[in-house]
Amino acid sequence: MGLLTEGGSALRDRVGHAIFSRVAGPDGPDNRARIHGTPGPRWFGPERPVRRVHGDASMFIGGLSALLLQSLHPLAMAAVAGHSGFRGDPWGRLQRTSTFLAVTTYGTADSAQQAVDRVRAVHETVRGTTADGAEYWAADPHLLCWVHIAEVDSFLRAHQSYGARPLDDADCDAYVADMARIATALGIPDPPVDRAGLAERLAAYRGELLATPEARSTARFLLLNPPVPLLARLPYGVLAANAVSLLPGWASRALWLPRVPPAEGVCVRPLGTAVTAGIRWALAPARDGV
Repeated sequence: MGLLTEGGSALRDRVGHAIFSRVAGPDGPDNRARIHGTPGPRWFGPERPVRRVHGDASMFIGGLSALLLQSLHPLAMAAVAGHSGFRGDPWGRLQRTSTFLAVTTYGTADSAQQAVDRVRAVHETVRGTTADGAEYWAADPHLLCWVHIAEVDSFLRAHQSYGARPLDDADCDAYVADMARIATALGIPDPPVDRAGLAERLAAYRGELLATPEARSTARFLLLNPPVPLLARLPYGVLAANAVSLLPGWASRALWLPRVPPAEGVCVRPLGTAVTAGIRWALAPARDGV
């Protein structure tokens, strides 16, 4: 029995290390030690729902779903396609994003502010023109707000569907309020602070959203040609299918993503729950976030 337990622990460590290194990058262990080990006040205390949401494996599904939803704003998609390098270095982009979320969620207030300042400096330099002649600027508060609310909605949907401990109604609102703290620091005026406000703001953007060829190409890249090892294709495919299932129907139709609602309840969601539980098991030694 001891050998079985020891073998299971070794397997968990290997799988967990493989996942963590992909998401957090080569500096992940050092970053984690600094984020969690540096003393000082935080933006969010241990009781805040943002820490529960961002520390759960459901973020793997929520993150994918957020990317798909965000791509439906032509200006946001143009900025990503023209400046982020996500196709050439998708893992690097993921690692930078996960580190930003970890620092702002769990790090000291000074570290969180420094992370925000770095992102704002990058946003200031990202400007361009779409194929249709529309100008975009990554620091535009209106465009930033779309990226923010699409992310918050996707993370929360994923957590409520696949999280180990879904939030109650009050904590769902509190999560939106927690994320508003980060949004304000990033330069977004008046971000939504509860689910009602979040739904209202999402609806207000509907008239601006459009699935451009770049958005559909991004969806194909993320869902059909992901930069993952062969052995990881099956679990990644499950995560991707569940990310699509979280999208509003109008969003998946715009991206030409097939949906079979009866199959989602019978097959897709249970598999998503199982794969998410497996990731959670593998990352168990690294509790409380990346």
